[in-house]
Amino acid sequence: MVILRTFNSKEEKIAATLKDIALSLDISISTVSRALKGHHRISLATQQKVKQKAKQIGYRSLDMLDSQKQKNSNLIGVIIPKISYHLYAMAISGIESIAEAHGMHIIVCQSNESYEREKSLVQELINVGVNGIIASLASETKKFGHFTELKKLGIPLVFFNRDCDDIVTNKVTIDNKRAAYEAVSHLISIGCKRIAYIGGPEILQINADRAEGYKNALVENGLHAYEEDIVYSNFDKESILSAARKLLYSPEHPDGILTFSDQIAISVMLAAKERGISIPEKLSIIGFNNEPVGELLEPSLTSIDQPGFRMGEEAAKLLLKQLNNQEEPYEKKILKSFLVVRNSTNKNKII
Repeated sequence: MVILRTFNSKEEKIAATLKDIALSLDISISTVSRALKGHHRISLATQQKVKQKAKQIGYRSLDMLDSQKQKNSNLIGVIIPKISYHLYAMAISGIESIAEAHGMHIIVCQSNESYEREKSLVQELINVGVNGIIASLASETKKFGHFTELKKLGIPLVFFNRDCDDIVTNKVTIDNKRAAYEAVSHLISIGCKRIAYIGGPEILQINADRAEGYKNALVENGLHAYEEDIVYSNFDKESILSAARKLLYSPEHPDGILTFSDQIAISVMLAAKERGISIPEKLSIIGFNNEPVGELLEPSLTSIDQPGFRMGEEAAKLLLKQLNNQEEPYEKKILKSFLVVRNSTNKNKII
């Protein structure tokens, strides 16, 4: 069962948290969490004091339920940037398939690419009493204390698709450097000589990985990686169009562009048509994620396909593995991606 949870601003303001209890009693958040769970290392007096304070300030979680109800609760929290992205919709299906097979339910939350919202959602899921969290980072996230808190509380965490090196935990990704390298190699093979990269928000780690793969492909094929040919954008339409116009309105515009996502690729196609640049004759474009809409575009969009469903399955398996044994070593699973070639790169220049 999937529960799509949307915490509104009013709920966020009034919901009591573990931190509220800790501050009011002048003890650590980890002590509060253990006391609510009846941990043997926490004295009965402290447990009672914490539970009384929790009731007093209106804190609600599964830790406050009786033991039988706790046993019946099998919840996994899932935090994604946006459910409208095809990759995440498929990943949710993959997570659910594994969770359901093990008698678990998932709560799906959207960060809407916001760091503050993501941080709030982590706390809400702690309050609800989830057994673990599977997350893909918001594009604004560059501090990771909310995820570090999960580890302190003994709540298993798995990152998928977007991850970070700052947190040591289970992760599921593709080889983003390799995927970008193969995409640029394809552009070179069809005759592109000046290839640009339009990335997403620069702080995203996978963005840096894709940019590195892009550069490696150019250098290894004897092409120059011009600094001005690498531009970044946020995910709003105006930011993307601005980045695309910066490239396409230059005196010597690129004849090939790799983009961070299909959404960005579509905006690049719009900017190219606005500029009067024909696709793929004068400009070849490659996206990322292989969104279904790519087949319907004119010309259809070449894109890197990521195994979203399998990514969700593997993330859920890693979480369940950790739930069954907290001493299990962390893993990073790297799944295969592949290039789906369509008409946006069909220049017939292959020799």
